[in-house]
Amino acid sequence: MESEMEKRFANPWWVVFGSIFGLIVGNGPIMQFTFGVFLKPITQEFGWERSTTSSALVVGLLATGLCVPIAGRLMDKYGVRAVALPSITAFALAMVALAFFANSPMAFLAIYALMGIAAAGQTPMPYSKAITAAFDDKRGLALGIAMAGVGIGAAAVPQIAQYLVTNHGWRGAYVGLGALTFLLAFPAVALFVNTEPAVKREGAAAPIPRPGLTAAEALKSGTFWALAVAFFSVAMASNGTIGHIVPLLTDRGFSPQIAAGAMTFAGIALVAGRFVAGYLLDRIFAPYVAAFFFIIPLLGIGLMLLAPGQTTATIAVVMIGLGLGAEVDLIAYLVSRYLGMRSFGEIYGYLFMIFMLGNAVGPFLMGISFKYWGYEACLTGFVAALAIASGLVLRLGAYAFPPERRGPPPASGTKPAIA
Repeated sequence: MESEMEKRFANPWWVVFGSIFGLIVGNGPIMQFTFGVFLKPITQEFGWERSTTSSALVVGLLATGLCVPIAGRLMDKYGVRAVALPSITAFALAMVALAFFANSPMAFLAIYALMGIAAAGQTPMPYSKAITAAFDDKRGLALGIAMAGVGIGAAAVPQIAQYLVTNHGWRGAYVGLGALTFLLAFPAVALFVNTEPAVKREGAAAPIPRPGLTAAEALKSGTFWALAVAFFSVAMASNGTIGHIVPLLTDRGFSPQIAAGAMTFAGIALVAGRFVAGYLLDRIFAPYVAAFFFIIPLLGIGLMLLAPGQTTATIAVVMIGLGLGAEVDLIAYLVSRYLGMRSFGEIYGYLFMIFMLGNAVGPFLMGISFKYWGYEACLTGFVAALAIASGLVLRLGAYAFPPERRGPPPASGTKPAIA
């Protein structure tokens, strides 16, 4: 029966199908994008300060970032399902626990920390690992389609959370989100999403590792650190700007409704960016695609510096959203082409941790900048950071691990830049 089931879902596009559903209820849509829905009802019930309650999200995201490399290393060794399925279960149970045990700030913070640890196995990392293992020449498109699940979740899950809070209270909403996460992600991974830790060739005595660098070798390479600086810069600039876009626009005289409406366009652009980036990655040399998606938000932030009118401001937000929509796809694709698949999970985990650090630093810097110099000072710095990121990816050189079923895209030089 098991072999029959495996044959039925042998087509690699089933991995993409399952990944979409898993990512709809991934760590971002569930933990990050719903937090604002719960903030007011929880603080009103207990009388906590908003800053105290909000610190739980910071702790949870920090725990996720620190644990993603560990989860990636375990997936490299034991396969995706062996790690992701227990993680999804623990992640869902932690949400349910919030409904019953989060009766003090310390308890609330502790449960969010546990949820953040479990969420390390429910980030885009396991899905990216499964897709990059299943696809070669259509890898970019497969990643782009799957990662659109994050955008769908970011748009839909907060609405579901708001409905549940309105009709069942915040405790019932946490139970509902826990159930939704388990019911969507667990079957998706169990049925469709998987990678073996190594390729076992017929007649071989032991599994043969996939080609690529070990995590230790990657951490010593210039390529890894070029990618780390580039994606930290992009996350810092794009998320820092988006995180403050509503107050930035209202400070300039826009109504709160128009400012919030601009965020809707950013969400649409996020989904579109994933599809477009995935399509282009299979057809154009990946550093060119990456540089394009770094320059687009650079131009968007530049427009913001010009204090634009409503139409131009909306265009600027869409351009920044397009940059947000391509980052996770690009990390996975560039890791697979420059550092290989041997330790993909662990290497991706380190870069995702750095990427999340950029997500946290960007809004913080915008807040400090506003207090002392105004938003314009930080936005100017973000433009410079994106220019640096573009330059770094354009200097990566030829693929170290090009697609097997077609020649590598044209690039200067014949040696991969891995030293």
